[in-house]
Amino acid sequence: MCGAQHRKAHSPGQTCEGNCGTKLTSCSCHPTCTALKTCCADYKAYCVEISPYSGTSFGGTDFIVLDATFNISSQVVCRFNNNTDAVGYVDENSTGHCISPLLYETGWIPLHISSDNGTTFSRVGAWLSVHTGKLDSQFKAALVNSTKWQYYGTPNVGGSLEMTWNTSLVRAARVNVELWGYRETGEPYSDQWQGEWEYLYSLAKDQPNSGSFSFLPKPAEKGFSSWELGSVRVSPSAYPDGMWNVQAAWTEDHALAWHLEEKFRQNSAVWALDKCLAWDQLENQLPNFLSEIIDCPCTLAQARADTGRFHTDYGCDIEKGSVCTYHPGSVHCVRAIQASPMYAAGQQCCYDSTGAQVLTADSIGGSTPDRAHDWGSPPYKRPPRIPGQSHWVYDVLSFYYCCLWSDNCHYYFNHRPSSDCRRYQSPSSAAVFGDPHFITFDGVSYSFNGKGEYTLVTSAMKKLTIQGRTESVNGTAIKATQLSAVAMKEASSDVIEVRLGAGHDGLQVLQNQKTLSFTEQSWMDLHGVFVFAPTSANVTVMFPTGAGVEVRLIQGTMTTTVLLPEEFKDSTRGLLGKMNGDASDDLVLSNGQAVQNHSNPEELFSFGASWAVSNMSALFTYDSAYLLDTYYHAPRHDHTFIPVFSVPESPDDPLGEQASEICSGEGSQFCRFDILVGRSPRMGNATRVSFQSHISLVEDLKPVTSCGWLSPPINGKKAGTTYLQGATVRLSCDDGYTLSGSAERVCQQSGLWSGEETSCVVPSMNKL
Repeated sequence: MCGAQHRKAHSPGQTCEGNCGTKLTSCSCHPTCTALKTCCADYKAYCVEISPYSGTSFGGTDFIVLDATFNISSQVVCRFNNNTDAVGYVDENSTGHCISPLLYETGWIPLHISSDNGTTFSRVGAWLSVHTGKLDSQFKAALVNSTKWQYYGTPNVGGSLEMTWNTSLVRAARVNVELWGYRETGEPYSDQWQGEWEYLYSLAKDQPNSGSFSFLPKPAEKGFSSWELGSVRVSPSAYPDGMWNVQAAWTEDHALAWHLEEKFRQNSAVWALDKCLAWDQLENQLPNFLSEIIDCPCTLAQARADTGRFHTDYGCDIEKGSVCTYHPGSVHCVRAIQASPMYAAGQQCCYDSTGAQVLTADSIGGSTPDRAHDWGSPPYKRPPRIPGQSHWVYDVLSFYYCCLWSDNCHYYFNHRPSSDCRRYQSPSSAAVFGDPHFITFDGVSYSFNGKGEYTLVTSAMKKLTIQGRTESVNGTAIKATQLSAVAMKEASSDVIEVRLGAGHDGLQVLQNQKTLSFTEQSWMDLHGVFVFAPTSANVTVMFPTGAGVEVRLIQGTMTTTVLLPEEFKDSTRGLLGKMNGDASDDLVLSNGQAVQNHSNPEELFSFGASWAVSNMSALFTYDSAYLLDTYYHAPRHDHTFIPVFSVPESPDDPLGEQASEICSGEGSQFCRFDILVGRSPRMGNATRVSFQSHISLVEDLKPVTSCGWLSPPINGKKAGTTYLQGATVRLSCDDGYTLSGSAERVCQQSGLWSGEETSCVVPSMNKL
């Protein structure tokens, strides 16, 4: 280590400058050092935290560097991703500020901060870039009546437009209001394919920062009306027009109907049809992505249960009142989480109030697949993987051309037909809850009260590992354990750990041993994994294979559900069994030997103990003396801890009556164990709830037979838009035609429609 670095350290010894993330000999610059109290003196000065830690990928968010002092004369430069510099500043309190830049990606972006105008970048941190659609509305400028903005110039839509923003987003007394445009150039799917944002023109300059602005739009000059997608930016008027990476409030990206050429205003339907036909021609030349996207779940219940592969579409959410602007008649839509492998395409699935799929062949509100996934996809940065904007260019503007600004939706649906669900296969689910009770993928349930760290699931084929840690229930007197943490990774992904927080009142999420805060964002794109944590009691982890892990905190105890797609069949091992539809071979020791007697608790205990993780393969974080002593410096399975194997049935047990009241029906043995051995009616109740929800989940995920869409006969019509087993579709003919074939067809268990093909024929004269 060079002398200069020694001199910069706050105290003699080692410095974190240039060493963030590593453990040094005399102190540590690793994220665990704060909890372990082993940090080098200058840890917080060089391994920095920022606030806010997240903002829109469009940039313009002003954030401060916490716990680091700057000189008033410091010239701050903030470097994002090692290639994008933004000028920062020092305020009157000697606090350093950065302005986030416009980025063509989402997720955690490496951040390096310089105090000497970019000569050296000694401070290290990370910035979370967020898809504008997933960003809370308080951080965006809002289009007042956004429909009016996006239909402006179509029949009967005119007048002035208004936008509003939170004035604290722009620290200036006076502001400029600018239009920025987005487009993609170069041949699709070639190395020349690029996305670009560009400053177009000013709508107003030197306006008071009042939090609102209205104007009467007019067709853009100088050819700017060829830009059809963009965003309005509000920024301090002290900066020159169109300056990049300054503090700003942006609107969401939207269709720029309001500045399109005069021709659009004169006859928007004709203008839009021309655009629709040009898009139709382009689509005919582009590769077909439909064959490689995942099929939709058949029912709303399946779609909401398959959390490893599908996530709520923010544009149509049953939990937020089903405001489904683009999908009339639907109550809820989901999107496939992962983009398709080759073309980075997306899938969307919408459902009506009966829980049935809504298909474009029946309704304009049907779900449509996407050439570009709305949320983008790693490695982002270039089309079609740019979050939000690539989707707009290929899938949304064309919807405006064909469906919204003109009535030619058949062109759109020809290229974006809903997928039915005939190829959809439900995932299998397994669960751990209470003082650990296990239900395997093939439905075997048992209890294992070992204390230590164990393999829940491992799949060599898919490179997935999920481990669980158990701790004693309420100290040492009670001979039972409970789940306290799960850690997981897939292939080269980040390691994600979810553990019980102090006091068991919330879940804590760690990424590569660093605690993640979900105070600002509930969704995070991490390396090789996504994490969704809408509350501190609810965390879902999603991997590229479609594996999903749900961790829930129920009345102070932790429940974990693992969902694995069909592709994992025959490849899983561990405490959650071998997923192959055969319950008889689920419980196998790590040496391959099968458990002979599933009802022998001692044999089950040996089975569980055999799955203790090795020191080398443990994925957990050890950031307290307790964790180091109990798990890290000790055998991973505590041989000295012998649990109670059977429920003591004592007539004078004061908890006996509560156990009878709380525990009933299927799974009551687990609930009774947790009350009478774990001595906790609260845990017993949580176990009952967890068991019931697992049974419901298995029910929701049951395979459903679909016979596929049935077309109405030519010159006829059909009644019925449900195509699952037992559904009936009635067919009839228009006046002047006679029905040939079946007037009623039923979807059978075989996946085939009953009856014969239906057609409508002109009755021949000689029969009259």
